[in-house]
Order: sequence, then structure tokens, then C-alpha cells
Amino acid sequence: MKPQIMSLVMATLTVASFACFSGDDKTPDQKRAEISEMQDKTLTRLYQEEPDAKAEIAKAVGYAVFENTGMHILLISGGFGKGIAHDNESGKDTYMKMYTAGAGPGLGIKDYRVVFVFHTREKFDSFINAGWSAEGQADAAATTSETGGEASGAVAIPDGVSVYQLTEKGLALQLTIQGVKYSRNDELN
Repeated sequence: MKPQIMSLVMATLTVASFACFSGDDKTPDQKRAEISEMQDKTLTRLYQEEPDAKAEIAKAVGYAVFENTGMHILLISGGFGKGIAHDNESGKDTYMKMYTAGAGPGLGIKDYRVVFVFHTREKFDSFINAGWSAEGQADAAATTSETGGEASGAVAIPDGVSVYQLTEKGLALQLTIQGVKYSRNDELN
């Protein structure tokens, strides 16, 4: 195995171990404040990169903003994230969590933000109350700079939801078939 690849494997395993075994001693109020700050920063960046998104979100029933970290080690991938869903009509926020799992060749860590824009009440309420599962997500990304590659732009999903993805930083070389599960975070609601 080449030294660069071996170094990347070791770094990935170290980060994965730290993420899995590090304790979280923050209070629920601190966690909510952290998620709200992430939401504000993500929306500010989205509006700078995609100015039309601001009007789209303002007209939508609601939206959700997630911070995600995914790891891919050889044939197994997984990830976790946290976020907040905002109902534009009631002004209510719902704190959410997400998990991913997948299989396929790859190696690396990917840190990114996702903004869902819900155009129908049915889709927003379903997302909040029943969660959301998605399968068959293929992913291929590669970045090597300190800030990572940046990708943005809305992807319209036929059922009344638009999705924006903003890559933060990381290195990922992967081709995976992944399952994603979004659900309420009962600890924070």
C-alpha cells in the first residue's frame, strides 16, 4: 500500500475512533445553540452562493438544515449529523438527527451541509413526524485543499422537495450505495 494511502487510512481510523468514543458533555441548551449557529452560518453561505435560494426558502412551507460528517473506510461507509427543521408558517423549530450507512469501495472523510426546502405541507410534516429514509445515494467527491471543494446548487426531487448541498472540507474518494435516515432528536425537542 502506498504511504499516502496508508496515511489516509490511519487518519480516517483515528477520526472515526474519536467521533465514536468521544464523550459529549454539553447540555441540551448548548447543543441547540450550536445547531442554531450552524443553521445561520449555512444559510448565510447558501444565500451568498445561490442568491435565488433566499426567495425559494421564504416562499416554502419550511426548510431543514443539516451538518453531516461521513467516513468511508475501504468497503464500509457511515456518517452522522444534526440539524434543525423550521416551519415557516408557525415559526416552530424541530431538532433532528441523521445517520448514514453504506457499502462500496472508498476511503476518506466528508464534511458537508445540506439544506432541504419543502414546497408542500405534506412533505414537511412527513419529514418532521415520520422521519425520512433514502436509499441508493451514489456519491463521488475528491478534494485535497485545506478548505475542500465547494459544491452548491439545488437538486429538485420530484416530490416537492429541493436539496442544496455545500461541501465544507475533507477528502473523500468513494462510490457508495448509501442509506440515509433522518429523524427527530427527542433529546433536544
